[in-house]
Amino acid sequence: MAEKRRYTSILFKPGSLKVFLLFIVLFPFSVVAQQKRAVYQAVEIKGKPPVIDGHLNDKVWQLASWGDHFIQFEPYNEKSPTQKTAFKILYDNNNLYVGIRCYDTDPAKIEKILSRRDKTDGDWVGVGIDSYHDKLTGFVFSTNAVGVKWDGKFTNDDNLDATWDPVWYVRTSIDSLGWVAEMRIPLSQLRFAKAKNHVWGLQIIRKIYRNQEMDIWSPQSKSESGWVSHWGELTGIDNIHPKKEIALTPYVVGKLTTEKKEEGNPFAPGVTSDYSLGLDGKIAVTNDLTLNFTINPDFGQVEADPSTVNLSAFETYFQERRPFFVEESNIFSFPLSAGGRNGRENLFYSRRIGRAPHNYPELSDGEYAKVPNATRILGALKLSGKTRNGWSVGVMESLTNDTKATIDSAGVRSKQTIEPLTNYFNARVQKDIKKGKTMVGGMVTATNRFIKDSSLMYLPDAAYTGGIDFQTFWKDKTYTLSAKAYGSSLSGTTEAITDLQESSRRYYQKPDGSRTLDTTLHLLQGTGASTEFAKIGGHWRFGISGTMYSPGLELNDQGYMRIADMIKQGFWTSYQLWDPFGIFRSMSIRLGQRSGFDFKGENTYTGYSFHFNTQFKNYWTLNIGVYRSGWNLDRHELRGGPSLLLPGGWSFWGGVGTNRQKKLSAGISFSTGKGDQDFNRSTGWNFHVTYRPVPALKLSLSPSYSTSRKDLIYISTEEINNQSLYLVSSIEKTIFSASVRINFSFTPDLSLEYWGQPFLFSGNYYGFKKVTHPNQKDFRSQFHLYADNEISYNQDDNEYIVDDNGDGQTDYTFYNPDFSFMEFRSNMVLRWEFVPGSTFFFVWSQERSDSNSDGEFAFGDNFDQLFKIHPTNVFLIKFSYRISM
Repeated sequence: MAEKRRYTSILFKPGSLKVFLLFIVLFPFSVVAQQKRAVYQAVEIKGKPPVIDGHLNDKVWQLASWGDHFIQFEPYNEKSPTQKTAFKILYDNNNLYVGIRCYDTDPAKIEKILSRRDKTDGDWVGVGIDSYHDKLTGFVFSTNAVGVKWDGKFTNDDNLDATWDPVWYVRTSIDSLGWVAEMRIPLSQLRFAKAKNHVWGLQIIRKIYRNQEMDIWSPQSKSESGWVSHWGELTGIDNIHPKKEIALTPYVVGKLTTEKKEEGNPFAPGVTSDYSLGLDGKIAVTNDLTLNFTINPDFGQVEADPSTVNLSAFETYFQERRPFFVEESNIFSFPLSAGGRNGRENLFYSRRIGRAPHNYPELSDGEYAKVPNATRILGALKLSGKTRNGWSVGVMESLTNDTKATIDSAGVRSKQTIEPLTNYFNARVQKDIKKGKTMVGGMVTATNRFIKDSSLMYLPDAAYTGGIDFQTFWKDKTYTLSAKAYGSSLSGTTEAITDLQESSRRYYQKPDGSRTLDTTLHLLQGTGASTEFAKIGGHWRFGISGTMYSPGLELNDQGYMRIADMIKQGFWTSYQLWDPFGIFRSMSIRLGQRSGFDFKGENTYTGYSFHFNTQFKNYWTLNIGVYRSGWNLDRHELRGGPSLLLPGGWSFWGGVGTNRQKKLSAGISFSTGKGDQDFNRSTGWNFHVTYRPVPALKLSLSPSYSTSRKDLIYISTEEINNQSLYLVSSIEKTIFSASVRINFSFTPDLSLEYWGQPFLFSGNYYGFKKVTHPNQKDFRSQFHLYADNEISYNQDDNEYIVDDNGDGQTDYTFYNPDFSFMEFRSNMVLRWEFVPGSTFFFVWSQERSDSNSDGEFAFGDNFDQLFKIHPTNVFLIKFSYRISM
């Protein structure tokens, strides 16, 4: 058995805070001893292979010896397991066979939870295979006690891609000794080089659900960073050859839509139907590289985005859910911040491909339009893999159609382009050196629009971005230094480049900005960079980072970025306890600090945070946090107007959760905040409850409720006497939402899932004022609050009338901004994987939405109104069949 690591420890007495803090300060580094690597020798099958039935009773299994030297990874890291685990591995020219025996002294307590693929819960086991043997890439195949599959792929040692869905086979059984998993993994699902004798990385993992214990075959201390680099070795695999997989999956989709019939509108007849055909494919181009492609894709089975109301100047970020773009998405990721933090900001944001059209047709009275919700993807392909020399490669090419709206004017039809034909290209490469101790790489993206319609000349016709990154580790990956640099170049008409300069990401038209607006430019360019030094191993960890985006940096044609013209700095330190002590199972404490500046050198924000998280031995959880913000120089609220100085404030949050292993579990969390000078206040509550009455059925409800008041929100910009007047107000916001999920699994391959979410929002605007003296530390001295004799409300026209100069005459009017919005979205998906890789879907999606000009939140009235709205229903059937060659 491998020699165990030894490290310093301390005994904590309940309430001994001084001792705990002293330990953090005086003993930050763990003293670790080197341990031997676990090794297992597989056995080749010369005759008949085992039948995969979950019993391990075929005689061929007797050829292999048991591997049974397991150790705890958690909760008691590097201690002996509470239950014995053993495994065997066989192989032939086409498959790897893995048999795992999970002994259990009380088999009645084995948790047998039935769910759909990749949502495994309960007792489970898994095998990890590093067939590249680069100590960075691992393919994981796991199953729970009733045969529900979960699979994923690790890259860069510990970066998990859980969307990888290989084709493999598994059966399980439960007996008086415990339970058994028997797997057949086709070698075509693995990537490995040509060689006579192979040595692969290997890890076997077991999860014992009732005490949340994870046991591993190749030992690893939790003080060490990384994951795949600590796996053991699989030897004895000789004279096999890489398999070149070819799989084509054609599919057909039928769709029926029912919605409210609109009299006179030829595009709203009440009921419409449609169908489409498409093809997905996977081709092993070489032993190392795989080509995935899709032609005329349909993603109707994907869950809808959650409801939201965005009152800011910035774009809402939505998570990618479409399978083609989700799978292996980590290969194409290039986070802007070194260390991978703030991962939403990225050179590549796949939701740009197939996005909602930029334009909307202008309609005259009596005209109607049929406007697609998204641009149509004609086809997409991605070439990805890793060579034997350590090069990771990803190339993606996508083409979206010239998207048109159909306009009807008294029966006469015409079309208007609302999104041009667009090509999206990106390529990512990365080279690991010295088994991943150092990595260098780069990425380029190219977005080319073929614009022929004059109404779309405000879009850049070409947008290019590129970046290089570097990361190195030392002292057994305890320390890391990472750095990256990137840039962008966009070209187009003067209208397009002016529009980019005036966008919310930079606002060059600002009177106090760091750049001035130039309406003659045909080119916009910018750069960015980031670096981080961090200690990522041991109990005590820390990091310091810096990032800058120049004013001209623009990534949002294919990437995602909120704000340019920014220099930010951050520091964090944390202390983690992973071995149980006292009443605690684990604990972590984290402190953080951050600050930002613009390219003029002005401080734009500062902040300090404290986080505490723990899990008790009864599996309840507790988390609390505090954030203190300093002055915030808001450069964006006035949509191109002068910057405003906002007071800092305090924010608090916390939450508690019960034992999730129980049939009934629940949790509650809250947040509250108060700004200095009583600038704002907020309170929010979230509650979740999950009930599993039987192993195959899971019910969950997650309601949330929040209220907030803020004394600054932008209304409009008015031009009076050739000068800009910036109108703002206070706002009271109330939000209620509740996610409902019902998941039922008939078998591991047949499941029914339902998600529904009512969403209610009300915004009440009051205290209208104009900006007079921006950038003052006395917050309210920046504004003039309109008195009753300066502003009045016209109820008939639902607008406000303003006498700005007090001469008794109307200087301007604005529409009453109060509103309430209500929406209900739901998806029901029946999924049947009738053979591995081939699926049948039946989908029912529903949406109801409405709004009114009443900003008062009335839960009962709004909820009643929500379900009186005529729904839009979409019924979809999708059938796909995988053909292997």
